[in-house]
Amino acid sequence: MSQPASADAPRKPTVALALGAGGAKGLAHIGVIEEIERQGYAIGAIAGTSMGALIGGIYAMGKLPVYRDWVCKLARFDVLRLVDWTFRGGLIKGEKIIETLRELIGDARIEDLPLAYTAVATDIDREREVWLTRGQLFDAIRASIAIPTIFRPHTIDGRRLVDGALLNPVPVTPLIRERAEVLFAISLDGRASMLAPERNARADPDAGPDEESGWLGRLLSHREDKPARVHEPGALALLNQAMDLMQSNLSRLRLAAYEPDLLIEIPRDAAATYEFYRATELIELGRTRTREALERWRPEG
Repeated sequence: MSQPASADAPRKPTVALALGAGGAKGLAHIGVIEEIERQGYAIGAIAGTSMGALIGGIYAMGKLPVYRDWVCKLARFDVLRLVDWTFRGGLIKGEKIIETLRELIGDARIEDLPLAYTAVATDIDREREVWLTRGQLFDAIRASIAIPTIFRPHTIDGRRLVDGALLNPVPVTPLIRERAEVLFAISLDGRASMLAPERNARADPDAGPDEESGWLGRLLSHREDKPARVHEPGALALLNQAMDLMQSNLSRLRLAAYEPDLLIEIPRDAAATYEFYRATELIELGRTRTREALERWRPEG
């Protein structure tokens, strides 16, 4: 338990933090949060979509260091072992990873967390955005991460819920009601910058989909005999590219309508959806991008 602040200690400005969707790129949120705190801010409210909901919820429980240490040890086939395949409602049930995290982190009711927390999901039948602010934390997270066709939808109170990124990839709107002094938003759909030269080098013109996409790419790609130096992306790569395109355009529209005090952007090509084994690199990327953004930003007044 943290010690009470000294009467002489400077008061920390409070932040409402919107954490965006983006698969494994969302591991950058860990570095973002650590850098925000290192710079002297206190996070008082979090809203997250998909991977942002997961990282934000774990932070709200006070267990982010536990998760960070665990995810940084994951290798490629550790990620594969967390996948429970199905062909009903999606490729992955999603139960195995959630139960693994419950065992690692524990669980809590959202209303009992020490800070305001909202997980954003989509009611696929009613075609509307859903803000989950009560109930079991990992139920809300499971609903928010349910990428259509990848994860099976999750049912809460009779509603079939899927990934909140379908309607709100960077959830600023749930935080407008909060009394924090500043609102920061973290988008994982920033301008592509070819940040991963080692991956791009592997994806040379002679490489097939298996060399570029790793184990999951091999599993979902259909490889035919082709002339040398012809490369076609596999099914997973095409799905990932299409979703990135839709999500980045929706993010720009939503952020133009509801502008945060500070927008921190992670390049959309920082990692593929499933590359959780690159955690250390992505966390450092989040920390670096946040430090640079805060150096450029000066609050009014």
